[in-house]
Amino acid sequence: MYVRAGLVIHCLHPDRHMKKNRLLALLVISVGINYIDRGNLSVAAPDLTRELSLSTTQVGLLFSAFFWTYASFQLLSGWLIDRYNVHWVYGVSFLVWTAATALIGVVSSFGLLLMLRLLLGAGEAAAYPSCSKIIASDYAEHERGIANALVDAASKIGPALGTLLGGLIVAQMGWRSLFLILGFGGLLWLPFWIFSKPKPLEVALPRPIEGGPGMLQIMRLRSAWGTFLGLFCLNYAWYFLLSWLPYYLVHERHFSLRMMAVIGSVPFWGLGVSSLIGGWASDRWILRGGSPTRVRKTFVVAGLLMCTLLVPAAIVKETWVSMALIITVCLSFGLASSNNWAVTQTLAGPLAAGKWTGLQNAIGNLGGVVAPYLTGVIVAQTKSFYLAFLAAAVMAVLGAISYGLIVGRLETQNWSSPENVKA
Repeated sequence: MYVRAGLVIHCLHPDRHMKKNRLLALLVISVGINYIDRGNLSVAAPDLTRELSLSTTQVGLLFSAFFWTYASFQLLSGWLIDRYNVHWVYGVSFLVWTAATALIGVVSSFGLLLMLRLLLGAGEAAAYPSCSKIIASDYAEHERGIANALVDAASKIGPALGTLLGGLIVAQMGWRSLFLILGFGGLLWLPFWIFSKPKPLEVALPRPIEGGPGMLQIMRLRSAWGTFLGLFCLNYAWYFLLSWLPYYLVHERHFSLRMMAVIGSVPFWGLGVSSLIGGWASDRWILRGGSPTRVRKTFVVAGLLMCTLLVPAAIVKETWVSMALIITVCLSFGLASSNNWAVTQTLAGPLAAGKWTGLQNAIGNLGGVVAPYLTGVIVAQTKSFYLAFLAAAVMAVLGAISYGLIVGRLETQNWSSPENVKA
C-alpha cells in the first residue's frame, strides 16, 4: 500500500523527489566530513604523540574523550531535533565541530587537546539524530535501506579518505596542517546547507500524533534496549578499528606513514562499498515481499557475526593475510551498519525518530568511550594488540545476539495505545 502511494506521489510531484534527494546528498557529505574530523587524530597520532610526548594511555584517553560528550549530548540533540527545526540545529552543530577541528591544529598541550576533543564530540552529536529524523520522515520502508546505506557509506568513506589523504598530508606537511586544512575546508559545506534551507518532505506514511512519546516511554520498550545494546556492541568494534587501525599498522605491522595511508584506507573503502550493497539489497528484498523483520535482522546479525575474523587477523604472522581478514571483516560489517538504523527508524516512526536515535546513540556510543581507552590500556599492559582484537570480536557477537533476540518484530510503535501511554 505504501509502495503504490509513494509511486503516485513521485509521479505527481517529481520536484519533491529531487528536493529530498538533494537534502540527502548534503547529509551524506556532512557525515563524511563528520567521520574525517573524528578520525583524523588516529592518523596524526604517530607524529603527534612524539611531538607532545604522549603515552599510549593518554592517546587512548583522547580517543575516548570525544565520546564522553558525543554520547551525552545525543539526548539533548534528539530532544532539540524533535522540538525545533532540524535544519538549524544541525547547521549550528556543524559549525561547532569544524571550528574545534581547526583549533586542534594550534594546540601545544595535552589539556587543550583534551578540551577540543570534548568540544568536537558535543558538536558532532546532532549528526545521526538529524539524519534519522529526516529519513524516517521523508522515506518509505522500502527506500530506507539505501538512504541509510548512503549515510553509512559516507561514515566509512570518510575514514578512508581521512586515512589516505590525511596520512599523505601528515607525511608531507606535518600533523598540524592536517587539522587546519580539514577544519577550514569543512566550512565550505555550511553555505550550501544555509542557503538551500531544505525542509522535510512528506511521503506516504501514517500521519504522526501530535506531541509524540517521551524518552521514558521509549525506554520502557524491550526492542529499544535491544537497539541500544546492539549499537553499543557494534560501535565498540567499529571505533576500535577507526581509532587504532592506523596506529596498529604502523607499530605492530611496521608500515611507513605513506604505506599506512594507502593500504590502511582499503578496509574503509571496502566497508563503504559493502554498506551500499547491503542497503540496496535489503531494499530490493523488502520490495519483493520480504518482511522488514527478516530482512533487516538477517543483514545486521550475519554482518556482526562475521566480525569474529578479527581474532585470526591478530594472530597470523603474514601481514597480507592479516590485512585480507581485516578487509573481510569490514566488508561484512558494512552489511550490518547499513541496516541497523533502518531498524530504529521503522520501530520509532517519524514521530519518535529523533528521540529514539538520540537515546540509542547516547548509550550506543559509550562503546566509543570504552573501546579506544580500553585498547590503549590493553596495549600498554600487554605490549600486544591480540586481546584488543579479541575483545572487539566478542562485542560483535553480543551485538548480533541483541539485534537477533532482544529486538522484536519490526513495526512502528502505536504511541497512542494504552500500553504506550506517555510517561
